[in-house]
Amino acid sequence: MSHLSHAAQAMAAIARTITDDQLANKTPCLEYDVRALVNHLLFWGPSLAGAGRKESVPQPAAAESDVDLAAGDWRGGLLALLDDMTSSWAPPSAWEGETSMGTPQTLPAPVMGEMIVGELAVHGWDLAVATGQRLELPADLLAHLHDTISAGVEQGREMGMYGPEVAVPADAPTLDRILGLTGRDPAWV
Repeated sequence: MSHLSHAAQAMAAIARTITDDQLANKTPCLEYDVRALVNHLLFWGPSLAGAGRKESVPQPAAAESDVDLAAGDWRGGLLALLDDMTSSWAPPSAWEGETSMGTPQTLPAPVMGEMIVGELAVHGWDLAVATGQRLELPADLLAHLHDTISAGVEQGREMGMYGPEVAVPADAPTLDRILGLTGRDPAWV
């Protein structure tokens, strides 16, 4: 099983148990409560899945904040989207060449794929702690994520993906060190 599928499965396990009354809970991702973070995932997810297939999926006309979770089965939609991302990035060809998120700008497919793994893992943690859950990720995925995020953290900050680093002890668990790199406090409650 790939790192992307492990990260997607971990997020899916969290999403299955989020209750509608938890949608207003704050998350460690400062600009999002649970509802807004789910909106973010539903808005960008189709483009991320399309990138694995090298298909250009245009952004919806509505803004990210306009996704209405009350209008349908948000949980089923998110779970289906996670399955689609997993299947679209499963073939080795997904990780070859260039791809995009429906924009003219392309990135090397491995860079895009690793970005998605990180997004799923970190936003999975955001959703987990915001709803009183624990994100479970395999040790090999955590080691891989630490290496890839460490290598691209400055670029990620320049792109606005990560906040300023939060100091975490060098002997802290790997997930805590990853979170610190991305600007999150592992002790957030």
